[in-house]
Amino acid sequence: MTLQRIFVRRRKWLLAGAACVVLLSLLSPRWAAAQEPETSRPDYSRSLGWVALLKLEQFRPLPVPEPSFQNSALLPRLLDGGKLALSVAQLDQAVVENNLAIAAARYTVAMADADLLKARSGQNPSGTVAAPIPGALGSASFGSGGGGGPRNFAGPVNVGPRGSFDPALTLSLTIDTNTVPLNNTRVTGVSSVVTHTTAVQARYTQAFTTGTSFSVNFNVQRSSSTSRNQRFNPSFTSNYNLSVNQQLFSGFGFAMNRRYQTVAETNRQTAKHYFAQQAIAQLVQSENRYWDLVAAKETVRAAAQALAVAEQLLRDNRLQVEIGTLAPLDVTVSEAEVAARRRDLIVAQTAEQRAALDLKHLLARQMEEALAATAVETTDPLPEPRDSDIPAFEEAVGLALRHRPELLQAEGNLKNQEVAVAYTRQRLRPTVSVFGVLSSVGREADLTASWAQLRRLDFPEYAYGLSVSFPIGNRAAQADHQEALLNRQQGEAALQRTREQIRREVRNALIGLTQAKAQVRAAQVAVERSVQTLDAEQKKLR
Repeated sequence: MTLQRIFVRRRKWLLAGAACVVLLSLLSPRWAAAQEPETSRPDYSRSLGWVALLKLEQFRPLPVPEPSFQNSALLPRLLDGGKLALSVAQLDQAVVENNLAIAAARYTVAMADADLLKARSGQNPSGTVAAPIPGALGSASFGSGGGGGPRNFAGPVNVGPRGSFDPALTLSLTIDTNTVPLNNTRVTGVSSVVTHTTAVQARYTQAFTTGTSFSVNFNVQRSSSTSRNQRFNPSFTSNYNLSVNQQLFSGFGFAMNRRYQTVAETNRQTAKHYFAQQAIAQLVQSENRYWDLVAAKETVRAAAQALAVAEQLLRDNRLQVEIGTLAPLDVTVSEAEVAARRRDLIVAQTAEQRAALDLKHLLARQMEEALAATAVETTDPLPEPRDSDIPAFEEAVGLALRHRPELLQAEGNLKNQEVAVAYTRQRLRPTVSVFGVLSSVGREADLTASWAQLRRLDFPEYAYGLSVSFPIGNRAAQADHQEALLNRQQGEAALQRTREQIRREVRNALIGLTQAKAQVRAAQVAVERSVQTLDAEQKKLR
């Protein structure tokens, strides 16, 4: 039938126009507004501040909003009289607000924020699926926390790096009773000694991004003994110890010790680009489903028109059989044609319902009964293709290379590999550090006198020194640096591959736009001629 040829050409026109619209929309600025994360989300990279620390809030978990699986307020506003009137702009807004894939990708940005907070504390960040941590960066922590206590002997002194960027304060109280059997009584005057000891200790450690770390220890101890020959019984012993370590060569400098912060800050931006990529993918899929639904509605209308024509032809043939101007076999053929057209209409209506359901699942967090039973009414017609819609190749490539999220992700990963290369290069050097120790001790029969001795440095200890350490052969550091260089070169290759892939996609998109434009114009002419032919045949039939 001529009407069927009209329908086929109209469908080609619709599909070509849909491809044209979607490809053009990828280069449209409105995608940038849709891909930004919610401005109201918490900033998990922010420190608590001194007021919160004084309230001891650092010992309580920070609140994290529970995920919402209810549809946003936009969808009820779009429902009107049992129909969901939907434009492309409203579709984009609904997808950004409700799509679960976009909601899941948004958590990646929050996790990158938390990773940055962890890096600022001096600990190793965990990384995310969108922004991993280079394995060659090593450990971010400086060393174990405490400083040395008073020493009762002379000998080598060595103070290594300790603490992290978040200072640590340790308070301890110990109460000890110790009974020791003795083999002679000359020193103590008794055969066994019972000692009661109560000690209070305070320790503070901190490291800095310059490669400097220090610790301060303060101890107060009260001891009493059953020994008869003690000078003070009970006795009070007080001491403090200040230890400082400065890393040189491999552990010196801001770039070295802030490497994880630098990577975490880059990963924070990379996570946003990952979110943008996921949002764009969902928006492209949603708009494709929108135009599929438009085409499905056109299919239903064309199938209904074909059924109406077939039914009219059947009525005319039956009338001609009654008056004897047509053979009964022609009625049977017309009945078969009506059945076939009715089947096509049912198939088209089923396809339309499925297309509407697919679209609803993309723009809703929860498929409520009211939404599931609602018919979708598309309000945007397919726009007519224009010459101005097709940009020049270099212009389109430049725009894509500046804004494509996957390219920005690759550039962020390459920056992280550069940080790893600089770190492993510095780790090739020997480990050299200078350190100093100042301590004092006091022991008297009362606490006040013991503190006075401590303050006057009556029994001080001064120490400073230089520590040099390097492995013979240095094979592990060499391997780490070679691995970092290889990873960087791999990242450069991946970045160039992404650029070439984007160029190919842009070129294919422009070719598709040009072909779609030509197909739409050819289909328009074909539809016009088919309509004219149909009118002529209907007049001839009458």
